[in-house]
Amino acid sequence: MNVAALLLLGLGLLEAEGRCFFNRTQEHCVCYNLSQESVSSIIQCLPASVVEFLGGELERYVAFPISNLDPSAIEMLGSLVIRKIIFGDLLVPEILLARVLRLFSYTQVQELVFERCIFKGRGNWDEMARQDLPILSLHFHNVTSAPLTGREQDFSSLSSWLETLQELAVTGSHVTNLPCGIGRVFRALRSLDMAQNSVGDESLMLAFCKGAFPQLQVLSLQRNNLTSYHSVCESVQLLPELQHLDLSQNKLMADLSSSCQWPASLRIFNLSDTGLDKVLTPLPPSLEVLDMGCNHLHTVDISLSSLKKLFLSQNMLQASPSIRNCPMLETLHLDNNLITELPWDEVKLLGRLWDVAAAGNPYNCSCSGAGGLQALAGMGHLGQGWPQDYMCHSPPQYQGRLVRDVPVSVLQCNSAAVIAPVCVALALLGVAGA
Repeated sequence: MNVAALLLLGLGLLEAEGRCFFNRTQEHCVCYNLSQESVSSIIQCLPASVVEFLGGELERYVAFPISNLDPSAIEMLGSLVIRKIIFGDLLVPEILLARVLRLFSYTQVQELVFERCIFKGRGNWDEMARQDLPILSLHFHNVTSAPLTGREQDFSSLSSWLETLQELAVTGSHVTNLPCGIGRVFRALRSLDMAQNSVGDESLMLAFCKGAFPQLQVLSLQRNNLTSYHSVCESVQLLPELQHLDLSQNKLMADLSSSCQWPASLRIFNLSDTGLDKVLTPLPPSLEVLDMGCNHLHTVDISLSSLKKLFLSQNMLQASPSIRNCPMLETLHLDNNLITELPWDEVKLLGRLWDVAAAGNPYNCSCSGAGGLQALAGMGHLGQGWPQDYMCHSPPQYQGRLVRDVPVSVLQCNSAAVIAPVCVALALLGVAGA
């Protein structure tokens, strides 16, 4: 068996015989339930840039021999074009993983993904001490493993590699905490995705201790067990490079007396579906994107000179928020609120926006209500949903009609524009007659 096949089979040796299927156009190879007998099938994956192994159990290969490689074998591994390897639906003995991972140091693989895997036992990671790996992105989704607590020594043995890792995702895996010592190993990590886990307020405070994740820019804590808006704010204060924070789908309780300052570096802030009924200030002064959709907001009054995108759909707003103090705003989403009209003075300001969405509101199709929306549509600013999702709720004669179909004329909607010239003309005639 050649060394290239050995690398691919290292975590692809499965119980039942299977086959690999190579899509040459996409450079993607998928292997199902491979065995030693089907090694000829796996050879066709060698030209692929993405290889995927699905299904199986690896316990019988715990004693799989992996010795030091000779120069020709190392050269062969380095010539492979594989950049991404995906492992799915596998029972993986961690001791086998620890051995096989050394092989990747001779390859150009940059991304590893584990989906629906069970990691069994504890591996011996001492052999990985001072071992560099080209892998920059590591993803785990819906996996089961030993708790992270007490495993600082394992991470220390992997520090030469983990110090250069740039992306880490551990999602849907019932993680409850991330020890401080582990966070300090990830010196170059730019993106951390911990969505759909069981991280709580106290464990979050411990995870982002002094010196942990010093280069972190993107953090997703979506759908965890976070409850305190103030505690989360306090927890991320020690992340000086943080630019994108996603707290969506947590149930946050607000402390109105809190004056916690979010990192000044924050540019994108997702607070959608968090149960908030107020926009709590202060917000980061350089914020460019704010998502507060699917909450219980009744009013919104913000002043952010850098804000470009504001998402407020599915709230309880009865009026469009003023955007006078958001001079850079380009996107405003107000779908499915209780807004009855967009005032004329705001409509004129909205002219600088290129993306406005306000479907599903109970519009009063008076002159200003219908006229404002028709003006926006005429300028091409209303995107998906216009005209079919913009319906009149009142007055009775227009109820159930599309806002687009409401007749709006200068005589009906701006009588002053007609009366004033008539009055001027009559006055001039009077002067002439005198």
